[in-house]
Amino acid sequence: MAAKIKKGDKVIVLAGRDKGKQGEVLKVLPSENRVVVQGVMMARRHQKAGPRHPEGGIVSIEAPLAVSNVAHLDPKDGKPTRVGFKFLEDGRKVRFAKRSGEIIDR
Repeated sequence: MAAKIKKGDKVIVLAGRDKGKQGEVLKVLPSENRVVVQGVMMARRHQKAGPRHPEGGIVSIEAPLAVSNVAHLDPKDGKPTRVGFKFLEDGRKVRFAKRSGEIIDR
């Protein structure tokens, strides 16, 4: 399956308690069809003190959400768009926003 959403992409949440929030994709879990988006779907976890969290306590982390509940943001106008694939003249396969036709890949 081709990766329509990748790490570093700007997305908007379409459904759920965080509907309308925007953020950057921090992690993609393709085997589970889920993504982790910065500042979205925050969960609170009891954390035992250790090297990463010397103080311990209750920490907030981003939980994964279904990839079907996020949409890519159009680079041109910042609205939700679907993602398509096309080949450039030099033979590279790139992702593009179907809304505006802008190329998404760097």
